[in-house]
This record gives sequence, C-alpha cells and structure tokens, in this order.
Amino acid sequence: MTADTCPIVPDHPLPEPAARHEVLRVKAGVAAHTGDSLAEEVPVALVYNGISHAVMMATPADLEDFALGFSLTEGLIDHAGECYGIDIEAVNGGVAVQLEVASRAFVALKERRRSLAGRTGCGLCGVDSLDQVYRALPPQAGTQVLTGAAIRGALAALPARQALNRVTGATHAAAWCDADGTLKVAREDVGRHNALDKVVGALARQPDLREGDGFALVTSRVSVEMVQKAAMAGAFAIVGVSAPTAAAVRMAEGAGMVLVAFARGEQFVCYAGQDRLVP
Repeated sequence: MTADTCPIVPDHPLPEPAARHEVLRVKAGVAAHTGDSLAEEVPVALVYNGISHAVMMATPADLEDFALGFSLTEGLIDHAGECYGIDIEAVNGGVAVQLEVASRAFVALKERRRSLAGRTGCGLCGVDSLDQVYRALPPQAGTQVLTGAAIRGALAALPARQALNRVTGATHAAAWCDADGTLKVAREDVGRHNALDKVVGALARQPDLREGDGFALVTSRVSVEMVQKAAMAGAFAIVGVSAPTAAAVRMAEGAGMVLVAFARGEQFVCYAGQDRLVP
C-alpha cells in the first residue's frame, strides 16, 4: 500500500448504521414495550469500472474504507494509487460503490471475475479456485516481538472505539495497533471481515496513522481469511478475542506472523510465533 489517496464522491444520503425498533422486553415475567437499537446491514455492491464484482452485506458506515480495503486485501489493486475514485450511492434499499481503477487492475479483475453474493461478511464466498483460498501472502520479517503489555493495552482501549456496538450489541470491531499496543484506527461492521477491510482501507487513505510495525486486533474468531487480510495489510501479528482455526494457525506460521487468540482481560493464548511473544 502507498500513500496515494483515492478521491471519495458521496452521492445520495446513505442509510444510518443503526435503526430504532419497538420491542416487547420481558424480565422476571413482566413485559414492557420499549425501544431498542438494531445494527443495520444492507447489500453493498462493489462495482469496478462499471462491472459489478461483489455484493456483501455490510454496515453502511465507512464504506469508502471498506471498498478500498476490500480491493487491497483481495488483491484487486496493488496499492491505493490504482484507485482513481470512489462514488457511493444509495440505491434500491442498498448501496452501490462505484470504483474507478487502473487499466491493469481492471484487466486482471475481468480475468478472475466472479459473482460473490455473500452472507454477512463471508470472506471466501465466490472464490473461483482453491488456489485463491490459500494464496501466497507477503513475507514477514519475522523479527518483531509482541508483548503481553501491548495486547492488554489494545484490548483495554478498544471498547471506547465501539460506539455502534454499545447501542446495538451486534457489531464486530477490528483495529490496527502499533507494536506497543496503541490503537491507531478502529472500525465496526456486522461482518468481521468487513471490519478488518475497513481498517485496511483507512490505513491506505491515511498513511500517517501507520508508524512502523503494527498488529491487527479483532473481536472475533481468527479464521484463514482474517489472517490473509491482516498479512496483506503488513501486520506482523493478529490478535483475536475468540478461537483460531487450525488452517489459520498454519497460515500464520507459514507467513511468519504471530497469532494470539482467546485474548480477554489478562489472559490470551499464543498459537503461532511463540518465540516472539513476551508475556
């Protein structure tokens, strides 16, 4: 990723990321009508040079970050400079995100064009070959250490960045953290993959947020797709609050990444890169 920016052209007003709904709340056998906040999810179509490539269910917030991050982590563009513009428009109960990309990227996209109509944040929906699932990842230097203090500090700081989850209880968060655990950027979405894509896009659009080595923090399980996206962003480690999969651990080991999971409070488990963890 480079410091090149991708111009954003907002169009019609987008849906709000949360909606109010009247519910019947029952507690200790007593029912009462009250209001509740629900996380919104809408179909978001990613359209490259006029050709629809992907439709994902996503939270209608930070969609420019999502579109750019998805394009980078999926290898559709090599750097932000290959995206010349993003036009976001609310249409027919959803959102169309029009991206203008470089000719090289568009030619490559047409060669691997697929229909990717996903469930909520389905990171591998519609891949057109098994090779795409286990694609080669950028090699990591494999020297940066991850400290327990950094993990604990990042975990403690993240809730303050989860405004949407505080009112809905329904969104995942992802964050980019400096090696010392300082949170530089955080994003939320109903889909865990989407949240991480939004972080990657934010880093590409605001390169000053990124200073030196960093790691990804996610409020979800650590799956293959999450390791891939973190690696594509250049993270030396990924930390998740839930379990990893065996394939994700193997992928992290192969990429020279540290993988930590079940990170909650003062506890966590290191599955990959154990020699680079300082408790």
